Amino acid sequence: MRKAARACGLAALLALAGCKAELYRALPEQEANEMIALLIRSGIQADKMVAKDGTDSIEVDKARFGEAVTLLHDAGYPRKQFETMGDVFRSSGLVASPLQERARFLYALSQELSATISQIDGVISARVSVVLPQNDILDRSPTPSSASVFVKYDSRFDAGKLVPQIKMLVADSVQGLGYDKVSVIEVPVAPPLPVSAPPASISTLAYAEAAIGGFLVATGLAAAAWLARARLARLVSLLPGRRKAAAAGRDILPQGRG
Repeated sequence: MRKAARACGLAALLALAGCKAELYRALPEQEANEMIALLIRSGIQADKMVAKDGTDSIEVDKARFGEAVTLLHDAGYPRKQFETMGDVFRSSGLVASPLQERARFLYALSQELSATISQIDGVISARVSVVLPQNDILDRSPTPSSASVFVKYDSRFDAGKLVPQIKMLVADSVQGLGYDKVSVIEVPVAPPLPVSAPPASISTLAYAEAAIGGFLVATGLAAAAWLARARLARLVSLLPGRRKAAAAGRDILPQGRG
């Protein structure tokens, strides 16, 4: 009876485990924790799995996979991975032209600024483009540098406070760039709303019902068999032949000395 119950319980766990789907993999630990916290606050159960390389993956119920993807996307997850100056200028073994070096510098600068702005509270994602014109040192009216910033931010934060911070950060990071030459386009994003758990899909219900039903049937059969054996043993013990045999056995037992 115990073996049957254990076997059915294991089958139920395996069936329910098959209802999970991997959402994202190779995530930094902090980002994975933030994503799981957001999912749980929104009513979606999520599990974290740690890989051998130290990165994390996230699993959710198959029935809520699409909902979880949409929720995380609206919140800016997974975060864009930006390159650093070191990544861009890592030695490639080839001699680059001045034009290539300039393009790489501008790209690296934009990546660094985008990564920094993305760390500001309330900013979901950011992208920065910097323009550094090649002016002649003898030109009396050089073309000024400029920059444009695209920002998606949480609508619960005040854009009036975010924009000045962003413009000052960019202007102070680029030589010859004035505060008034930094343009910022901000797009508010509504915070995700808590959601209630939807009815499980047909496949999920089928797995769960099959596993639980099998467990109950096996447990019931084992219990019925045990009760039947107990009743049969009691009936046999009450038969007349069994009583006479038991009495005869008592009569032939050696008597103690008086």
